[in-house]
Amino acid sequence: MPRISLLVLLPLVAFAGLAGLFLGGIYREDPEALPSTLLGRNAPVLDVVALKEVAAIGPDELTNGSVTLVNFWASWCAPCRIEHPQLMRLKHDGFAILGVNYKDDPQKARRFLDELGNPFKAVGADPRGRTAIEWGVYGVPETFVVNGKGKVVSRFAGPVTEQILERRIRPAVETALAR
Repeated sequence: MPRISLLVLLPLVAFAGLAGLFLGGIYREDPEALPSTLLGRNAPVLDVVALKEVAAIGPDELTNGSVTLVNFWASWCAPCRIEHPQLMRLKHDGFAILGVNYKDDPQKARRFLDELGNPFKAVGADPRGRTAIEWGVYGVPETFVVNGKGKVVSRFAGPVTEQILERRIRPAVETALAR
């Protein structure tokens, strides 16, 4: 019986290992969950610049005793348009939402808000994306729930749909209110 060289088996073993890692990633407990190192920790500073003609984010917005949502968005982001009605609904229900406009043209950002409505209590621009990096943002839209003491309670990556609003965001707000 001929002996199989270890060099011949090496690509097969490497492929099997990579396939195992890939399948492990697909079949994790919550495939939509992206890990965040911020959960339970103090939210990073919102180091943003004012967007003209829109209320600016103040320095104590995340530690004022009220639960706050922080939403990273952009006018060029199609999923941001999809989630916008839910953000307007949250505003109508009395939620404080801070908008961080990510790597966007300021005029286009203001036009976006003029066209669809402004759900944000205050908005700041993150033209270089440095604040998004500090927050661990993978891409827009992303929404964080921060308790009144400035601790991150929840993070959701992707557009806030009606289902996500009811199953993830509102329960996270309830958790934040309890802390």
